[in-house]
Amino acid sequence: MRHAKVMAAAAVAVVAAGSLAACSAADQKKAEGTASASQTVTVQVHDAFNLPDSVIDTFEKETGYTLVTNSSGDATVASSLILTKDQSTADAFYGLDYYTAYTALDAGVIEPYVSAKLPEDAQQYVVDNALTPIDMGDVCVNVDHQWFTDHNLAEPATISDLAEPEYAKLLVTENAASSTTGLSFLIATIADQGTDGYQAYWKKLLSGGARVAASWSDAYYSDFSGADGKGDYPLVVSYSTSPAETKGATGSLNQTCTRQIEYAGVVKGASNPEGAKAFVDFMLSDEVQGAMADSMYMYPINTASQLPTEWTKYATLAEQPLSIDAKDVAANKDAWIKAWTAIYEAQ
Repeated sequence: MRHAKVMAAAAVAVVAAGSLAACSAADQKKAEGTASASQTVTVQVHDAFNLPDSVIDTFEKETGYTLVTNSSGDATVASSLILTKDQSTADAFYGLDYYTAYTALDAGVIEPYVSAKLPEDAQQYVVDNALTPIDMGDVCVNVDHQWFTDHNLAEPATISDLAEPEYAKLLVTENAASSTTGLSFLIATIADQGTDGYQAYWKKLLSGGARVAASWSDAYYSDFSGADGKGDYPLVVSYSTSPAETKGATGSLNQTCTRQIEYAGVVKGASNPEGAKAFVDFMLSDEVQGAMADSMYMYPINTASQLPTEWTKYATLAEQPLSIDAKDVAANKDAWIKAWTAIYEAQ
């Protein structure tokens, strides 16, 4: 299932650095055999980078550059850029997310670049006049409609509802210290409950029976009753796009959503900065934006791009997602995760 492949790859580790980024042998051979350094654009990406070959071919034909990708493996793009700061081979990057943006910016690994091709209505997502937004998506609690119908129980609606005794035992979320979806949900609860109230909220949620899974794929495909695994939990922290896969048998609780933005940009000290800028520009092209939903399961940042029919029916973005300023997240994320981990381990 494409959804499983792409979204499981997106739910990679947030804090642990994991393995250093490494070019695939095939990509290295291609670069060494067909292009000089000035003709090659090397891009640091996460494991969910999955553009069709035809789109990559268009980039190479239009620009004259050969595209090589470095995979971040089990680390975020931010972690990979920072870990390889002194020996980086990357010119550009894609997949840096909103909540780790300032981690990378503060580490001095990014050369500011905002593409002139960015649509006007997407300017609101630019971070520090340095990063170009490429796509977006919402992390939301998903609900198995049939389960609640069968059990004659009203579905919850809000973050606060989830901690109530009748709902807490029905929820599976992900570890906030090792999953992007888990971290996003932790941030959503802080945005909703406040920095003074989120710890009490999590104590109530976890003591009420909420389950914490190691990863998104474990939570969604093993524990969630609305997925193929037919698990025991009818509520799961997932994505607003997930109900498109079930054709509306599941849904998203829009008052629980937080927005994920993914960025592309230029690596500081890049050997091919012009090629890096060409890559960033191309990520905003009609070809890439039109392929974003099917190939990477994210909403294109260009809202004029056509979406799959199932998305327009079942996978709408939240009108008012919960959010915390990226600078505040960068300053406090480690402390929040530490506090969350202490609460989780005490259960």
